[in-house]
This record gives sequence, structure tokens and C-alpha cells, in this order.
Amino acid sequence: MQVVIVESPSKAKTINKYLGPGFKVLASYGHIRDLPSKDGSVDPGRDFDMVWELDAASKKRVAEIADAVKGADRLILATDPDREGEAISWHLLEVLGQKKALKKGLKVDRVAFNAITKSAVAEAIAHPRQVDQDLVDAYLARRALDYLVGFTLSPVLWRKLPGARSAGRVQSVALRLICERELEIEKFTAEEYWTVAAQASSEGSAPFEARLVTLNGEKLKKFTLAHADAAAAARRAVETARFTVEAVEAKPAKRNPPPPFTTSTLQQEAARKLGFNAQRTMRLAQQLYEGIDIGGETT
Repeated sequence: MQVVIVESPSKAKTINKYLGPGFKVLASYGHIRDLPSKDGSVDPGRDFDMVWELDAASKKRVAEIADAVKGADRLILATDPDREGEAISWHLLEVLGQKKALKKGLKVDRVAFNAITKSAVAEAIAHPRQVDQDLVDAYLARRALDYLVGFTLSPVLWRKLPGARSAGRVQSVALRLICERELEIEKFTAEEYWTVAAQASSEGSAPFEARLVTLNGEKLKKFTLAHADAAAAARRAVETARFTVEAVEAKPAKRNPPPPFTTSTLQQEAARKLGFNAQRTMRLAQQLYEGIDIGGETT
């Protein structure tokens, strides 16, 4: 028996269909342990030693995984192909080792796939690797910083600003950037400027807009026409004139298709075009990634 661990239960159901007999696919439901919210969970004085704990729901899931692994010949860690997914695989190995569920001779592999398709899953399982310790270390650094910044600064914030929520490694920096930008906006002084444009046409051509860029032999700069009277004077100077097209330049233009969505651009477009909030957008994106059941087949 080969035991496969993924993060999502719906993903586990889909992959189980692909792999068939001889495989048992279980879900970790994301991270299985975390730092407890108390002083001392990260100790900078002891090489940033970290204390982890399992919550009640995770204990039940880990027990199920441990029972399955004890009777298995191979453990396949198929958590998401990113830093957090690598961390979940590492946590699972750590906890299963503590529970003595990793029997001697058990083959442990890490696989990663970017699409939930039968071919992608089969290809990944055929080309396993080991847990990437560099990615795990990056996760540990991120989690330790989150804890140390939040646990240190939040009490100060609560004392200074009663009712405030919390401080954080990312959110506090982002809030400062927003505040600094808002101060710049408040200090901005609007400066008036005008432009002169006309609808022009010639025999046999469609009308087009022409903008005045030179007046009395001098190139107009952005703030040359600084008020309505100057713009009106410029208009009077040219409105009865005849103009000659000196040159027409034609050159090929290349227009690339829009790039693939990032998380932020997907959320922005879904909000602008569909009125979706960020949570709904990400829930639907996750469902699409895991596969949708269409007529008995998951695609």
C-alpha cells in the first residue's frame, strides 16, 4: 500500500480516483501544527528554538495518517508545490517520527505537481524527490519573524491605541506605506494647466484629433497654458488657420495578450467585473485548481 498525503480533502478525493487500488490518499487539511500563542514559543537566545503544538482537529487527522502509514510500504508527500506546502510535508515527517509511525524500510518521497490532472499526478509520482530543506528553513524564518514581531509589538500597540487589533510583520509595514502615501496626497497642491485640441479632417480621410504642441514658433510645455485666458488666446490664434500634413508615418505594432493572472490581479478583475470580494474569488480559484466534477469526471 502507498499512502499519499495532500492538503485538501477534495483534492484527495480527485487524486484517489486517478491512482486507484494500491493507493490511499489522505488530507492534512493544511498545516497540522503551529506555534502556541504564548511567550517563549520562539527563543532567540537558543538559536531561535521553536515550540510547536497540535490542535485537537490536527491530532485526529495525524492519528489517521499515522495508522495508515504503519501499514504502508511507501509514503508520498504531495502537499502544495510552494514554501508552505514544503513546510507541511516537513511537519508531517517530524510528527510521524515522534509517533514512531515511520517503520524501518518505509520509502518516503516528496512529489509536487502544478495541475490536478491524471497525467500530471502520474508524472510527479514517477519522479519523486526529497523534502527541500532550504524551503523549510525559509518557512521557519518567516514563521519565527511573524511570531516575534507580532508578539512583541501587539501589546505595545494595545497600550498606546486601546481597541487596536494587532501588529504584524507585513501588515504594519503595509499600513505605514499607506499612511505615508495618504500624507503625500494631503500635501499635494493641484496646479491648473490647459491644452488646445481640434477635430481635423481632410478629403477622403476620417476625422482625427490634433493637439496643439507649438505656438508662435515655441514648443508648448505642460504648464505653458496655465489658465483659461491663455488657452482661449491660443485657440483664437489657430482656429482660423489652415494646416498641412507634413508627413505620415506608418509602422507595424505588436500587441501582446494580457499576461496570466497573479493573485492580486485576479482579485482586482473579479472585483471590478463581477463584484466578487477577495474571499469568494480565492475560494473559486481553489475549487478550479482542485478540479470540478463534470458528468462523473473531474477536470
